[in-house]
Amino acid sequence: MTPLLQLEIAAAAFVGSHFILSHPLRAPLVKAMGEKAFLGVYSLVAFATLGWMVWAARQVPAAAPKWEAGTALWILASLMVWLGSILFAGSHKGNPALPHPDQAMKPVGEPWGVFRITRHPMMWGFALWAIAHAIVNSTPSGLIVSEAVGVLALVGAALQDRKKSRLYGNNWDAWAGNTSYIPFGRGLAWPGTMAFVAGTLLFFVATWAHGALGYRPAGFWAF
Repeated sequence: MTPLLQLEIAAAAFVGSHFILSHPLRAPLVKAMGEKAFLGVYSLVAFATLGWMVWAARQVPAAAPKWEAGTALWILASLMVWLGSILFAGSHKGNPALPHPDQAMKPVGEPWGVFRITRHPMMWGFALWAIAHAIVNSTPSGLIVSEAVGVLALVGAALQDRKKSRLYGNNWDAWAGNTSYIPFGRGLAWPGTMAFVAGTLLFFVATWAHGALGYRPAGFWAF
């Protein structure tokens, strides 16, 4: 088995296990072992397959990128990671898409903050990270890892829409009707001051750490 093939298998396991455990197997497993035990198993599988994918990526021999990312592409990728960081930072407060332990969802009302930009800010945060990395790191291993994260985020968000609609009916459908799946699909919107500040700090710290840990300087530290 070549290192690249092993990476492809690891990436498929990472994405596939998330989808299988989140959808067809979730209900029977929760019924059999309880919510907390299921979350433990889910987390264990997620970290194990992620670790396998990262390890497999490091075993792939260095290869030339499929295209050279010039200054314009680095700026574009940096802006995408910045927006993704803002969406991610703002997604942790009052997110109707996060699990509801009581399996109930009350009417949410009008969207606020980052939810005025997209109803899946956390997923789009990961997706924008993946797309940006694909832009500036177009090696075979880099593209496989980016594709895995991007597919997990965007397809996962679409599946989440369908699942939440089935579980919560009109309350979720009304919420979804006031927001957009695609960022800024309903026009430009301000993410909120706290999300903007926290996301910007996260962006600068993460991109600084990218270079400090020995990788290529990223974000605005690259210029």
